[in-house]
Amino acid sequence: MVHIVGAGPGDPDLITVKGKQLLETADVVIYAGSLINPELLKFCRADAQLHDSSKMTLAEVIYTIDQAEAKGLTTVRLHTGDPSIYGAIQEQIDELDHLGIKFDITPGVSSFLAAAASLRQEYTLPGITQTVIITRQSGKTFVPDRESLKRLAQHQTTLCIFLSISMIEEVVSELIEGGFEPDTPIAIVERASWANEKIIRGTLKTIVEQLRADPIKRTAMIVVGHCLNSQPGKYLPSQLYSPKFSHMFRRAK
Repeated sequence: MVHIVGAGPGDPDLITVKGKQLLETADVVIYAGSLINPELLKFCRADAQLHDSSKMTLAEVIYTIDQAEAKGLTTVRLHTGDPSIYGAIQEQIDELDHLGIKFDITPGVSSFLAAAASLRQEYTLPGITQTVIITRQSGKTFVPDRESLKRLAQHQTTLCIFLSISMIEEVVSELIEGGFEPDTPIAIVERASWANEKIIRGTLKTIVEQLRADPIKRTAMIVVGHCLNSQPGKYLPSQLYSPKFSHMFRRAK
């Protein structure tokens, strides 16, 4: 059996209970070494076989899994955050299906959610936006033109931009060209939930210079949107807790 597991954003305590239990019992662990917190590997058995997938091709990952299956061993394929977001798991799933290898998926806490927690921020504020867009700048992985930051910016939603910190100048340029004002707030969260987490707040107008003075090179979430300017009075209160609002659990007063 193969278990595809989301390791969470970095803090070892933020892996799910189920994910931790699977790590503790696995015979073979193939982990995304360039991204996950190595502290997570302390949950593995002392005799578990550990493989860093950052040094492996897809064929080598699948071969390692296939060999483990042939020996009746249990494998955990450990991905950072939640594996459904930029986890490159579909191609692995297709190969496992082709080989007739059974697998399941254990979700994890994504870094865009950990970033919200670090920022002490709600992304979906009434009267501001009720939509969150998860995206990335086009780079080695092509992004269709219809999903460009320039086009997504037209919606004025909260944007959580993965894998793009090295292209921050292009990100800012496209967002402004797409309709965000230069004074739109932006936050960069490096290694959200890690012990060495760093947060830089600014605006689209200032953030490039801020990052030149205090560089962040990788493992960072870019959050853009007016939710970041959420002082009292800037957004509408939720109807959920309004004394004038009735729902199936409470009558209006």
